[in-house]
This record gives sequence, C-alpha cells and structure tokens, in this order.
Amino acid sequence: MNQKLNREQLAEGVFFSSVRDDKFRHNSISVNFIVPLEEETASCTAVIPFLLRRGSKSCPDFTHLEQALCNLYGAALSSDVTRSGEYQILSSSITFVDDQYTLNEEKISGQCAKLLGDMVLEPNITDGAFPEEDFQLERQNLIDTIEAEINEKRTYAINQCMALMNEGTPLAISKYGTVEQAKKLTSQMAAARYAQIVDTARVEIMFVGCGDPTLAKEQFRQLWQERQRHPRLYTPSPAVERASQVKEGKKEMEIAQSKMVLGFRTGSIQGRQERTAMKLMSALYGGTPFSRLFIHVREKLSLCYYCAARFDAATGIMMVDIGLEKDNKEQAKDEILRQLSLVSQGDFDGEELENTKLAYINSLKSVGDSLAAIESWYLMQILWYEQPASPEEDVEAVRAITREQVIKAAGQVTLDTVYFLTSKEDSHE
Repeated sequence: MNQKLNREQLAEGVFFSSVRDDKFRHNSISVNFIVPLEEETASCTAVIPFLLRRGSKSCPDFTHLEQALCNLYGAALSSDVTRSGEYQILSSSITFVDDQYTLNEEKISGQCAKLLGDMVLEPNITDGAFPEEDFQLERQNLIDTIEAEINEKRTYAINQCMALMNEGTPLAISKYGTVEQAKKLTSQMAAARYAQIVDTARVEIMFVGCGDPTLAKEQFRQLWQERQRHPRLYTPSPAVERASQVKEGKKEMEIAQSKMVLGFRTGSIQGRQERTAMKLMSALYGGTPFSRLFIHVREKLSLCYYCAARFDAATGIMMVDIGLEKDNKEQAKDEILRQLSLVSQGDFDGEELENTKLAYINSLKSVGDSLAAIESWYLMQILWYEQPASPEEDVEAVRAITREQVIKAAGQVTLDTVYFLTSKEDSHE
C-alpha cells in the first residue's frame, strides 16, 4: 500500500492533495470548502452542497447530469456537510473508474474533474437565485434532517452535552444549524451565501485512488486561477484545558432507556506524541470491548447497557456516553470516574496496554480499505497537523507510546459536564 501524500497550492487558499493506492480500480475527487461554524450562517451554509449536487450551468438538471455521468462510465456524484472542531466542511465529490480500465484507455479523469469543477464553481444560479423548486426540496430535506436528530437518542444526548459544555462558542453550534434558521432561508439567501463561500473559504481538493492525478490537477488549477478570491484567515479558539466547575444538564422524554454523557477536558496537549498518548489512553479506558469501562461498568457491575469513551483530537474533548436505567445514574457515574482515577494511577497491566495498542493499530490499518476512509484521514491530517502523517506512521507512533505517557494522559483529564437524558417521572418502563 503506497499512501504518500502529495500536496501543492493551486491558487490563493486552494490546495490540491493526492494519495495513490494501487489496489483500487477507481479514483475519487472531492472539493471541500472549509468555513468557520457561525450561528447566523450555519443552516444557510449546510444547504449549499446539496443544491450544488442538483446541477450546473452545463448540466442544469438531473437528466443532463445523469447522462453526463453515464458517458463517464457510470461515475457517481455525492455531496455532504460534516464538521471538524469549529469548522463546517462542505464536500462535493465524484467517484469514477480509472483511465486504464476504460475503452481504449480513454482519459476521463480530466473530464470528471471538469464536471465536478463546473458543479461547484458554475452552479445553476440565475438572477441571483438557485432554481426555486430545487431550493424548496433541499431546504425541506435540511429541516427534516435537523428534526430527525432527536430520534437517535444516543447521538442526541452526545450533541446536547457538547452544546452545554461549549455554550457560547462555535463548538456548541450544530453543523446543520437550526430548524428556525432553515425555515427563514430563501433561494436568494442561499445564492448569496454560496458566493461568500467561494470567495472566502479555504479549499482542499483531494484526489485518492490508483490513477494519475495530473489531468485533474491541471483542470482545477485552470478553474481556480481564473478567479479572484479573498480567503478568510481563521484561527480556531484556544482549547479549554479544564473546567472551573462541573456543569449538569437534564432532559426528560418518553424513552425506555436513559442516556448519560460525561464531557471531559483533556488539559494541554502539545504535539502529535501527546495527542497519540491521549487517544491510546481513551481506548484503554473505554474504547474497546475489553476496556476498563466495558469490563467494570458494564460486565462486572451491570450498571449499563453500553459504555464507551471517545477522544476528539480536533476539540481536545473526551466524551463518555452510557445507556442505563435511571436509578443507576449516580453509581455508574462514580464508577466511571473511579476507573479514570485508577488509570491515572497506573492500575492497568502490560497485557491491557498491549491489547489496546493492537486494537488501535488494527483500526489504523483499516483506513486503507476504502477511498472515502483514506480521503477522510488525510483531510483531517491536513486540517489539524503541521506535518500530516500516514496511517502507517501513526501505527509506529502508537507502538512507541509508553505506559508512563498513558498514565500522564489520564492524569490530565478532568470532568467538565454531565448530561442526563431520561424518562419522565410518571412514565412506565
């Protein structure tokens, strides 16, 4: 597996990165607009990639777009909005068979790049507005997506804890914004926001697959160098190292199984090595089927249905989320905190640490299993590290982490917020 990252700047604020892996037969190109999450624009920003997916000046509707994709050997377009820390990431991508597998080795990579480039830079906007029917459909899809978030109670509880934990900061904002914002949107507002994004966003173009990225790169170089842009310099807020006091939140709903989420600050983390140690500590603490939380809180004490810890390197926040009977809340919370204290005291053996390393390394090795996973890995590396590393390099970093580094990482972790989603007092389970 050859996964060396090659990266260069095409225009001001526009970067092209490629990663080659010969085991695939396809390639994927994505254009990622990276913008700061802001409360007043979150919903308007979130609808943009889905409007772009509906067509361009050259392919103004799905019929023309699907015909163009068929002519490119069944290439596929997709769009999404994700978040990383305080950033919204608007992604538009195309996946296609490599040139060496086309009839007469037809060079379609450049054509696919052109189709994608037209979609994101020459959208179907007329008189300062997206087509009204397209806009109404995508706005309603956005509203439905936001309203559906509450149906997945585990995710909902985690998001509510994150919002409470980071109240007043971009980390508290949903990547989709709010229903109230979405309902106020117009096609003109979306078109105006699109123009702002193209002018000011950081742009990361990713090419992943078995093919030669040269034709695609030159196509995008031409498209972007023709534009005058004013990229916005944006620096994320400094991470909060610890809480001054523990915050608590509670919501009652008609649910059978309560959810509790504990949000932790992880102190001052300097450099890749300390970040890797924190990730490994989080996995040992609650990230595997043989972690401390799983064995003690779930298996031995039977205090919950599930219990897991996750560390987010982009925010420096570790979340522990647990599904439980509401009467077990205090006992479960006490045991979760006790297990963290034990890890910080070095109360784990070499076999636990080694098994956690092996599990973590296996997850890193799985990054190379799909184009999407490779692309996501390197995009996050570009966003959050001065020197992006390959999964193989991260494997070596994990192997090098010592017991003392894990203990130190656990000692930095402090509780910030407890959020409890539970049944109403008069409900019958």
